[in-house]
Amino acid sequence: MTHPRDILLGAQAATGFLPVCDHYSGVEARMRKSLQFQADMMEEFGACVFDVTLDCEDGAPVGGERDHAAMVVSLVALTTDRARVAVRVHAVDHPAFGDDIAIIAGKVGHRLSHLMVPKVETVADVDHVVGALAAVSQGDVPLHVLLESPAAVHRAFDIAAHPRVQSISFGLMDFVSSHGGAIPAHGMSGTGQFTHPLVVRAKLEIAAACHAHGKVPSHCVVTEFTDTAAMHEAARRASRELGYTRMWSIHPNQIRPILEAFAPSGSDVENAIKIIAAGARSDWAPISFGGTLHDRASYRYFWQVLERAHLTGRPLAPEVQAYFQSPPSPTPANRTPSRA
Repeated sequence: MTHPRDILLGAQAATGFLPVCDHYSGVEARMRKSLQFQADMMEEFGACVFDVTLDCEDGAPVGGERDHAAMVVSLVALTTDRARVAVRVHAVDHPAFGDDIAIIAGKVGHRLSHLMVPKVETVADVDHVVGALAAVSQGDVPLHVLLESPAAVHRAFDIAAHPRVQSISFGLMDFVSSHGGAIPAHGMSGTGQFTHPLVVRAKLEIAAACHAHGKVPSHCVVTEFTDTAAMHEAARRASRELGYTRMWSIHPNQIRPILEAFAPSGSDVENAIKIIAAGARSDWAPISFGGTLHDRASYRYFWQVLERAHLTGRPLAPEVQAYFQSPPSPTPANRTPSRA
């Protein structure tokens, strides 16, 4: 069977393999609950609809970084092959970075869906991480990076071009605070993060850089985690207005609103199924469907609708569901690591 991803996506192939939600947890009890919640939702949806990222940067107590890293290793080792679990390590200039790589990547790197590196400023920072991983024989772990300063955002296109970078996230609160009070506090939360020009510009730069290089733009946290309506509206705007295909969660209550906001509508899915099925029957040659011309450019769009539907747990008709049971061969950009 010729897979649509092999025919249609090209440089954009990386975006199809990542769940739309990346859930962060830094305290052991919450980490365990998050991993169990992921397993429960896999049973509910029949797919892994969100990643769990175990946090060493903000989760580790000062002076207890090595013990925290060892605890993270024990949790990763308990996960199943179906789970998607990642780790956020300390920044490359933090004293604990080397220990994080040695303890975590050195022992369970082959089981990680990716490694999140905060406070990346330059391509040289990415190269430093690549070298550290190679030193512990984990040179294939995909890298997600967090841009948190004006200088980092300025270099977003160069960082997105790095072959080991799979996704870029935006660090909202550090970005705002790095402006020395020039951006008011409301730029860190609520509607402010979607209206202040400097914040919106930074988000758009990251999204554009990722799409230019076939990487995944991941939207920042929403701190109002008890306000479901605010969470859903923020996720909707990130997806529909700013071009983000993934978003952070910091509380379990945020996961379902993110899935719902990033999911295509039922009518969009139904239309995409019909067009992709018709395109496959024509061996992806141009067709007339409902009085409208479709070729590989539009097939690409409608295939991505189906990928978002799959990644958000939406049911798919049998004629296209088979594509998700028989994925294409992975490439370095979209590699799914072994979990032996």
